[in-house]
Parts: sequence; C-alpha cells; structure tokens
Amino acid sequence: MGGLNVGDRATYSDNPQKKSQTASSVDIVVNGKACDCDVVAECKVGDAVPLEVKLTNRSKSAVGPFSLTVVPFQDYQNGVQNFELQEAVTFIGSNSFYIESVSPAGNSICAGALLFLYTGDFYLNIKFQDDSPSRDLPPTWFCLPNVHIRAQEPIDAAA
Repeated sequence: MGGLNVGDRATYSDNPQKKSQTASSVDIVVNGKACDCDVVAECKVGDAVPLEVKLTNRSKSAVGPFSLTVVPFQDYQNGVQNFELQEAVTFIGSNSFYIESVSPAGNSICAGALLFLYTGDFYLNIKFQDDSPSRDLPPTWFCLPNVHIRAQEPIDAAA
C-alpha cells in the first residue's frame, strides 16, 4: 500500500501522557491518513480505501498468538447499530488477520482495503481475540475506539 505517511499516525496507547513509555500501542491509518476517535476519515464511494492497523509491543515479552477482526457498522445515533452491511461495505481481501506473535520492541502490521458502495457514515470496530493461554495481550488493545469513515459521492470531473 503506497502513499502511507509512516510519521503521521494516531496512537491508542496505555497512557496518552506517556506514549513513548507505554507497553503497547495501536496505530490506525485509513486512506493514507492517521485516524483516531476524533477524526472522520473521508473516502469516495466506489474507491478502494486502504486500511492499516499497526500493533507495537513495547513490553519486555512477546505477545500472541491472537487474531484481529475489523467489523464495519452504522450507528443511527438512537441506540441502534446496524452490523448487516453486506450490500453497503465489502472488504477487498479478508477482514480478519491472524498474528502468531509480536516480539518485544517489535510490531505487526495488518493491511487490507474496504470498498464502500453507498454514501453514509460508517464505523469500524476493531476487535482482538486472544488465542494465547497466558492472556498476555495489553488491555488497551481490547478497548479501541471506533474509527469513523464518511463515504461520499465521487466528484464528477465533467460537471
């Protein structure tokens, strides 16, 4: 996935005041731009939207194995969330990733792409499933904020 700015990523970490000293972090990039819960990523309907989730392990021991799943949904702001989006959002490739292990001071990058077929506000829920008997994944990896994506009509160049 070209065009991703490695130095421009949002980080969800154990303690926002001590990002450089945290045991773990998750960086999320949508369509080449860093995302967090306060930023709305924008894309065009019908265009492939690159998604990258980078997991960094700053602890003294390896973590894993585990899996990561990206689940799109719409939030109607009235308490109703729609996860039945098969006709509105599709993944190019898989929405699930298996990570054997992340070594100390290492990272693992899960990269894929989404295709939005209709306009609207969508959210991505990134879920971790710990497959390790020791349950060694950092707690912050289990409570990531949702990523907000707004799919808009493409601008017609002939107009």
